[in-house]
Amino acid sequence: MVMDPSLTPTRLQFGPFVADFRARELLRDGKRIRLQDKPMRLLAALTVNPGEVVSREHLQKQLWPDDTFVDFETGLNTAVRKLREALADNPENPQYVETIPKHGYRFLAEVRKNGTNGGSFDAEKPSPVAPTNTSLGKRTIASLVETVAEYRRTKRLWVVVAAALALGGLALVLEQLNILRVPGPHERTFGASGASSIHSLAVLPLQNLSADPSQEYFSDGMTDALITDLAQISSLKVISRTSSMNYKQTNKSLTEIARELNVDGIIEGTVQRSGDRVRITAQLIYGPSDKHLWANSYERDVRDVFALQREVTEDIAHHVQERLTRANSAPIAPPRPVSAKVLDAYFQGSYHLEAFGKGGGDDEKRKAAEYFQQAIDTDPNFAPAYNGLANSHLALLWPSRQDAEIASKAARQSAALDPSFSDAHRTLGDISRASWNWSASADEYRRAIAINPNNADAHDWLGHLLDATGRLDEGWSEQQLAQELDPNHNHLAEALSRREQHDRAIAMLQMMLKRFPDDGFLHVALCREYFTERMYEEATFHLDQISIQFGLPQIAAEARQARAVSGYPGAIRASVKGWERMVATRQAFVPVNIAEFYVVLGDKDRAFYWLEQAYAHHDAAIAGAALGLEWLNTEVLLDPLRSDARFKDLLHRVGLPELELNNSTASRQQNGQN
Repeated sequence: MVMDPSLTPTRLQFGPFVADFRARELLRDGKRIRLQDKPMRLLAALTVNPGEVVSREHLQKQLWPDDTFVDFETGLNTAVRKLREALADNPENPQYVETIPKHGYRFLAEVRKNGTNGGSFDAEKPSPVAPTNTSLGKRTIASLVETVAEYRRTKRLWVVVAAALALGGLALVLEQLNILRVPGPHERTFGASGASSIHSLAVLPLQNLSADPSQEYFSDGMTDALITDLAQISSLKVISRTSSMNYKQTNKSLTEIARELNVDGIIEGTVQRSGDRVRITAQLIYGPSDKHLWANSYERDVRDVFALQREVTEDIAHHVQERLTRANSAPIAPPRPVSAKVLDAYFQGSYHLEAFGKGGGDDEKRKAAEYFQQAIDTDPNFAPAYNGLANSHLALLWPSRQDAEIASKAARQSAALDPSFSDAHRTLGDISRASWNWSASADEYRRAIAINPNNADAHDWLGHLLDATGRLDEGWSEQQLAQELDPNHNHLAEALSRREQHDRAIAMLQMMLKRFPDDGFLHVALCREYFTERMYEEATFHLDQISIQFGLPQIAAEARQARAVSGYPGAIRASVKGWERMVATRQAFVPVNIAEFYVVLGDKDRAFYWLEQAYAHHDAAIAGAALGLEWLNTEVLLDPLRSDARFKDLLHRVGLPELELNNSTASRQQNGQN
């Protein structure tokens, strides 16, 4: 008779693996391997009596309580597959898990209990539960407390960020320092409380099970579509795709991911496409305890893929006891059929557009635009393709006037075809912002949020605009919401900087740089922060990294040579001259960035020249790669210009108010940055 897996010894060893069932860890040669709750419980059930066949019916009882609704066949097959993946076990020639057709499974390897040989085990006496990988031990907490104390002594948080990361408790440190916090009683919250209630969700990248690896774009697109649908549940906090996609092919446990994203629920699953059929499996996990709550599988024709996504969304909404309605309680319209050709072109376009955040240049964005145009040519009524086309042109390093016109027309067509499409209104907000129509831009961002309260980018840019017009409390609230919805990316550093909290801004940027060491924009932001703090050694290091990360080694080499001769002013001047050459050859348009560094050099006239270039070519300042004139009131490096009549005139021309200066700004105006 097969024994209950609850009687399995605390630690088992087989081959190079150690399974610690109390800590819920699987180790190979001392290195932890991600294994979720169900595959871990499956391993426990199979290793109780190695060599004996365990029936599928018995495994069903062991892995799923009687009150759990689940597609058992899919759930068990998924658990077996994930266990084999963790063990690198080939089902055709297994070393560990053998399938007994139409009956069950058998564990093949010799198993040792706590270092002794054995095949069948007696129950062990209960022992104190060891800390799991989701908890912080006493020594770790003590170290984190010391980390916080070090910050309070030195006021240099970035010095201790690395230590906090190594301890695995950065979120605790940031919460202690009020960089991240739990919303207060009058702030927006999501859902009701409860020991295992779900009021926040993250959708992990759906795994591509198709035989063709080139179908990765399709599984990514399906992930994106599911996130978009779930995000429209007004009472549910849903993490943005930009944060969720960071966990593609991760080895982190679900409890770790839930803690990092500050969510209760995790959705994970698979996508398999075969000809004109698509099959999706999805399961809902309670993140803090890795408890399986629900699973199901779905299959439809490709043209009905969005209806399939809606069915998944409605099932998830049912199991978290939420209604699938918008913030104004209006029901969400049913999805329309889309041909396989349109879907392929749209998902391909999205895939190439996302390469922008992974080092992709203008070639990737032009390729994305081609795919979106293919989708439009095939189906002129498919709203998402128009929005994708608009963003492909907006994201160029130097969009032409024609690019700006294409983007504007496409975004308007997207919103006209589907007025309930949140991202179309967010894109229209970007276009109005680039045209300095601040009120129209803010209105579009608010429309986007009303449709989808989980639209992190809309919250972020609305916060920037509120800051730019002096409404700092409202701006801070919006940017904090953006950070909560997209915790793996920076939405707060600039806001902290505007509020004279440069130490916290630097800490935030350093944290992000550890996650994304190749992100050139983080080096730009850190360079500005360090110049503001007059920490020139650190600033010039990041100045050098800017050129390297953006593929400009010649500029970096020139800056290093100049620094050897004339220190940091020489390095800045050489870098700026290199960027000016880029503008002259139409490789990129970064006039406000150039103006900032001329301010650092004390050359106000040259700084105003470049601000006027930004004014004269504002259609090119749409680009996400460059600072635009919407930053005039918020960029601290420009403070020494604010008392100049030319600056006030420029503010008037772009329609921004002249804000009252605080003491720090007034001091920088008098002293400059040198």
